Amino acid sequence: MPSRDDDPARRDADYVTTFDPADDRASEAIVHAVAAVGGAAPSELSPLYDVVEPDALDSFIDHARRVGDAGTHQVWFTYEGFDVGVRSDGELRLRDAATTN
Repeated sequence: MPSRDDDPARRDADYVTTFDPADDRASEAIVHAVAAVGGAAPSELSPLYDVVEPDALDSFIDHARRVGDAGTHQVWFTYEGFDVGVRSDGELRLRDAATTN
């Protein structure tokens, strides 16, 4: 069943970037992407651990990448006014949480 997060009409409003899950930590990529899109320095953001455990997120992405035969896995959560979607293939998607239904 398709996810509502995969609606093509909604994708146009997303900010999408990538990171290398083999070399980069998803948690750090998220903080830097949110800071860039939000126009702030990473140090000005609230700690990511207020909404998700960074080490657990990094472990999840790393594990999903290593057992890649199971498909692409993704996690969504809200951070600093953005809905954040991170995928095990390194795609990072941000959308304004205020416009999300």
